[in-house]
Amino acid sequence: MIAIVDGGSTKCDWVLINQEGDILLKTETIGFNPNIINVEKIPAELEIHSSLKENQDQIKYIFFYGSGCGLEENKLKVKKALQTFFIHANIVVKEDMTAAAYSAYNGEPAIVCILGTGSNSCYFDGKIVKRELPSLGFLIGDDGSGCALGKILVKNYFMKKLPPDLHQAFTETYNLQIEDLIKNMYHNPRANAYLADFSKFILDRKEHPFLQHLVFEELKNYFEYQVLPYEESKNCEINFIGSIAYYFEDILRAVAAECHLRVGTIVQKPIENLVKYHKTYIIPEL
Repeated sequence: MIAIVDGGSTKCDWVLINQEGDILLKTETIGFNPNIINVEKIPAELEIHSSLKENQDQIKYIFFYGSGCGLEENKLKVKKALQTFFIHANIVVKEDMTAAAYSAYNGEPAIVCILGTGSNSCYFDGKIVKRELPSLGFLIGDDGSGCALGKILVKNYFMKKLPPDLHQAFTETYNLQIEDLIKNMYHNPRANAYLADFSKFILDRKEHPFLQHLVFEELKNYFEYQVLPYEESKNCEINFIGSIAYYFEDILRAVAAECHLRVGTIVQKPIENLVKYHKTYIIPEL
């Protein structure tokens, strides 16, 4: 049995397949980003997940692609934690950008972008993932992401920059006090996911002119910092993975058009395409 895992900061999508590539199980766990959670807690999280517990001895290969796994040190931490639970498995841990590249691959080289809770980008030619830009994390990076949108929305609220109708709607929706905000930003190990949750407020009111402008400007930041530095961006498709790209597709395409860039595939959840890539290119080599 083979496990393929798309590990985000908020949650991990798991798919178990057999050697022939048939899907046996789909499930979810919390996110295992080693920059956010204590990886020593991963085995305990897996232990309480009944469907994974039932199959832990049958899983012989695990391909885990996770947020926060760009650093070699973090890869080793996650691999060690997974190995504690899946003692019979051969485990490969790579960063989530590799999963995005595999998921968005349609046979042609492309810039591949992640726009979900966090954000990232790379160039993928079908074999090699080329990264020219670092992931700076949600404190100073993650432009265009759900976390970035949540931060700018909350900032506009407390600094009284929202139009009156949006200010009232935000107050009624969250009743958020500054003390609670500060506590959750500085004492919550999943602060990025906490901030990203506020992007739902924007999505529910995405036709509002103020919010359309807010999203447009934040996505412009993303293209400026994460796409345009790639010299290949002018000559190939820009493919996207993630919920922010999916739900704000119209604004995303408008920003890309302004930048004279060509948007190709937009995939909300990469796991199904990721499974397809493994069936075609990786499992036959096992």
